[in-house]
Order: sequence, then structure tokens, then C-alpha cells
Amino acid sequence: MASFIIEGGHLLSGTIVPQGAKNEALQVICATLLTDEEVSISNIPDILDVNNLIQLLRDIGVKVKRTGANDYVFRADEIDLNYLESDEFVRKCAALRGSVLMIGPLLARFGKAVITKPGGDKIGRRRLDTHFLGFKHLGAKFQHVDNRNVYEIAAKRLKGCYMLLDEASVTGTANIIMAAVFAKGTTTIYNAACEPYLQQLCHMLNHMGASISGIGSNLLTVVGVERLHGTQHRILPDMIEVGSFIGMAAMVGNGIRIKDVSMRNLGIIPDAFARLGVKMKVEGDDLIIPRQNHYVVDSFIDGTIMTLADAPWPGLTPDLLSVLIVVATQARGTVLIHQKMFESRLFFVDKLIDMGAQIILCDPHRAVVVGHDHKIRLRAGRMASPDIRAGIALLIAAMSANGRSRIDNIEQIDRGYQNIESRLNALGAHIERI
Repeated sequence: MASFIIEGGHLLSGTIVPQGAKNEALQVICATLLTDEEVSISNIPDILDVNNLIQLLRDIGVKVKRTGANDYVFRADEIDLNYLESDEFVRKCAALRGSVLMIGPLLARFGKAVITKPGGDKIGRRRLDTHFLGFKHLGAKFQHVDNRNVYEIAAKRLKGCYMLLDEASVTGTANIIMAAVFAKGTTTIYNAACEPYLQQLCHMLNHMGASISGIGSNLLTVVGVERLHGTQHRILPDMIEVGSFIGMAAMVGNGIRIKDVSMRNLGIIPDAFARLGVKMKVEGDDLIIPRQNHYVVDSFIDGTIMTLADAPWPGLTPDLLSVLIVVATQARGTVLIHQKMFESRLFFVDKLIDMGAQIILCDPHRAVVVGHDHKIRLRAGRMASPDIRAGIALLIAAMSANGRSRIDNIEQIDRGYQNIESRLNALGAHIERI
């Protein structure tokens, strides 16, 4: 198990380029299973979750060729169908949450798939009902195999239909879309997720020969086709990493430029930081965050306390609430953070309280942060990363703290952030991996 040793108090300056989007990468890599032709994907982030998924595709027979630092070519023309039903494959899927996105393509192209409960962050229940209900609407049959604790899913030919999703699940919508591209007839998906990364998946599938309309809305129409062909695709910059860098620049920045952020795909993220008083300047597709000695939390027009809450796109992504909490600890003012989607994601604030932050954890979903306005610096400490986003938030806190901190279990951070210590050390941070 690896750890970070962080010497706090060093200001960061310079330019940093965000990596490719993790969530988009997981979707489009799985979509390569829908064709036997070559699919080239560029700007793939070199992170643990994505690398494990690529290895899983290799294991099932996909030919994978790395053509650049972040560029790959996939060809799924000789899939080992026997391996897909093996205990070894099921065990590997259980350790990787992104593996759930393989079900839709496998069901669509080969008529069957096996699934067990996938792993991932320990941030509360992340149910798969939306995926299962969508597949059932399309005509798939489920059978639970008790002695293996897996579900076998099968369908000779999926049939298009109308469905109203019980929640706007991003991975659920992606899985259903990939299953529906070969379904007979027309599939209409209402209450679909519409994040930019899901839009990217739809555009890629259309370039491969699919027929998907309504992209960017919560009402998608998929007309089934007989086959898909190869294509080339470039992954968007990771909006969560962009938001993490905005928070980092606010806390310990001395003038940071975040380059090529794809501003039109950031949604409400810059506005959320602006409500905490963080100033930003847009130059082309770059974000510049100047040094601020003070940043002041806004209040609502009627004078009530500022509340930041997560919501499905185009609302605020829950993945950045951890970073926003850390930024709020040094703001001037008070803010209520309302995490609606996962019941365990705010528990990491205990570690910030140990560092001297003034936070009241009201319940598993709400925390009130009273900012120090830089009058009291956070104290260094030893902590462990419980999930990807809390991990980066704790790293930001440690970089701003007085003294040397240690963060254990940084494999969680590695799952979502590419070579993070080297990139931040290039800006002036003092982070050592041990």
C-alpha cells in the first residue's frame, strides 16, 4: 500500500493540463465491444480504473494496441465467449466498478452476459436496478446462480421499446444505449442522463453507424441497426479534475492556468466555485485562477446562507462536493453542503475537523462549513483516502496545512488522477510517494 508525504505551505504556480475524462473513457472503451472493426481512442487517462478495464478487455480477447502515451486502438474481432462465463472473469469484474459497462455491449452483440456486484468507491449504495430494469424492458431474461452469486443475462434478440428510467443514472443510461443499438425497432429512453460524457458516447456510436437522436436531452431515441463499424474518437478533458485544480488554485495557488478545459462542457462547476468567492478568468479555452488572499462566500438574494447541493446534469456533480468543502474551510463565510446522492461521502470531514476545520456534520448528507478566512491554517496530520474524490480533497487540505502530512491508501487517488504528484510537484508542490 502506497502513501503520500506532503509538506504543506508551498504555493503553486504555472500551467497544468487536465487529463482525459475517466467516466467517458470507461464508457467508450466498453463501446469498442460492439464492433469487430478497429476503434481508435485518444486522450485516454493513464489511471488505475481505466488501465484495469483495458486489461480486462485484453483478457477476453480484445486486441489492444497502444499507439501513444494516451492513445489506443481496440479490435474486438475474436472474443473468448467461454472466458466471459468463467469464475476468473467474474472475480475480476467484481473488483472493478467500470466493468458493469461491459454488460450492455456483450448482451447486444453476443446475446448473453454474466454479472456480479462490481467494486469501486465506498461512498454508499450504488444500486444497479436501473441497468437491470432497462435490459428487462428490452427483453432480456435474468437468472441468479446461487452457488456463484452471479446473474446470467440472456436474450436472442433485444426488442426496442419505450422506457421511463427510475433514476437518471449515467452508467445505467450508457449501458441501456449500448444494448439498444442492435435492438429490433426503436427504443425510447425517458429520464435519461445527459452528461457531456454520455453525449460523447452517443456521438461516437453514431459515427460507428448507430442511430441515436435527442443527444444532450433526457429523452433519447435509439433506432436499432444491424452492425457497427470502426471509428476514431477523442475523449474530453476531465471536468472533475478541472474542478479539483480550481479548488487547489484557490487554496494554495499563486496564479495557475488550467489549459484546454473545454469550457462549454464544464456546466455549473465554475459557478459553484464562484459562489465560494473564487475568482476565475477565461482566456480562449483556458481557465486562469489568480492568487487571492481572501475569497468571500456569497449569500442568496434574500440574505440566507449559501447552499451547494449536487444534482443530475446540468446540476452540480457530486464528485466535486469533497473539494468544495475543503475550499470552504478557508473562505470568509459559511456554506451548507448538501450531498443528496450518496449517504457515506461526507464522512471524510472528520479528518478535516481533526486538521482544525470548523465543520458541523449535520447528518450523512449535510455539512455546514464555517470558513477560517486564512486566519487559522489547517494542521498537518495522518489520514487515509476513503475514495477517489475525498482523497484529492484531503491532498488539497494537506498542501495548505502547516507541517508534514501523510495520506495512506493513495491507490484510491490513483484510480482517478494520472501521475498526480509529479504534475503538482512541477507547479511547486512538495509531495513524495512512499
